[in-house]
Amino acid sequence: QVQLAESGGGFVQAGGSLRLSCAASGRPFSAYAMGWFRQAPGKEREIVAALSRSGDNTYYSDSVKDRFTISGDNARNTVYLQMNSLKPEDTAVYYCAADYTHGYEVIRQSSEDYEYWGQGTQVTVFS
Repeated sequence: QVQLAESGGGFVQAGGSLRLSCAASGRPFSAYAMGWFRQAPGKEREIVAALSRSGDNTYYSDSVKDRFTISGDNARNTVYLQMNSLKPEDTAVYYCAADYTHGYEVIRQSSEDYEYWGQGTQVTVFS
């Protein structure tokens, strides 16, 4: 089992940057496919980015491609989401998620595939 804790959210002006962190405790996060999701008020939770166990495969939604970067640090047991060129429409609660999988290169895009979730961190982008 793994416990996830997000941090790094906050208020930022449009065009600015934030880096979200997801600290994993318990089993090392390298045993999991990882993902970042977000949910804005009145909207469904959507995938933002995903990372395979190997760290070699990534996925980004079209809305964040070329602006966001997902990465992992095995030594710190932490997954990051670097968010650049932020827009007001990026405002949401951001969640980290983990799927325990034997597939080293597996990417999970559906929220239904993830068993473990953090509590979320609020990101607000103002213009």
